[in-house]
Amino acid sequence: MKSLNVKLNTKHWLWNYVFLVFGAFILAMGYVLFITPYKIVPGGIYGISIIIHYLTKGLFSFAPNGLPVGLTGFILDLPITIVGIKILGSNFGIKNFIGLGLTSVFIDSGTLFWGYNPLVTNDPLLSSIFGGVLFGIGLGLIFKSKGATGGTDTIAMIIAKHTRAPLGQLLIYVDSVVVLLGLVAFRDWKIPLYSWIVIFITGKVIDGVMQGFNYEKTVIIISEHYEEIRKKILFDLDRGGTYFLGEGMYEGKPKKIIYTNISRRELSTLIDYIKEIDPNAFLTVMDANEIIGHGFKPMK
Repeated sequence: MKSLNVKLNTKHWLWNYVFLVFGAFILAMGYVLFITPYKIVPGGIYGISIIIHYLTKGLFSFAPNGLPVGLTGFILDLPITIVGIKILGSNFGIKNFIGLGLTSVFIDSGTLFWGYNPLVTNDPLLSSIFGGVLFGIGLGLIFKSKGATGGTDTIAMIIAKHTRAPLGQLLIYVDSVVVLLGLVAFRDWKIPLYSWIVIFITGKVIDGVMQGFNYEKTVIIISEHYEEIRKKILFDLDRGGTYFLGEGMYEGKPKKIIYTNISRRELSTLIDYIKEIDPNAFLTVMDANEIIGHGFKPMK
């Protein structure tokens, strides 16, 4: 048993750090190519670093363009990381330091290579959208590795641990406070408006990366023709399902309820068939974020 755990831990260790490195790189490119050049403040420690970067422009001879965003963020995040280690565990702390360090290095090295020129010129809205997408992908991969880049996402993970609230939504709430600091610093209402676009998109993409972007549907069917529907699901759609025994609330009659998971394309076929054999059937169709098991995503 001990050797099995070591083997599993080794495999998970490898994938976790692959997610961590790629996530940090993608996150950093969002700052370098889309966010920092337009003074957008998308929350987080690096949002504060962007404010400090522009406010310190020309103040220091060793950094005439302003204090580096990555290095400043690293310094500001150290006390938050220490708190995160105490609450979320030492393993989190190691990944947090690595994630924070990699993101800081990628941001500053990317800035040295690319400069402060946006990838898309004269279009802060498009930059906000794609910056938010890259942030969401990067942070989602980092969260999948059970790590963080420090700052407000560490705060969000601490809150999520005790409340079980979605990380994407928590980031929106926490980072909105930092956005208001950007408004005070730059005195331009366009900056917080663009920043909130970034935060909103980031939160949605994070939840998608962590929960999955799937097109499968969960269907609950109540029909007197349950046997015909069963055959349609099993032999035509080549899917499985489960019967639940229920009782109608109005007449008190026993009913067999079908529970099944199918693809979006198969849903259309199933609905058309049910319309033909039982127009009085009752269907509940739900989006399935993730389906794990035979015929879908394997348990491994």
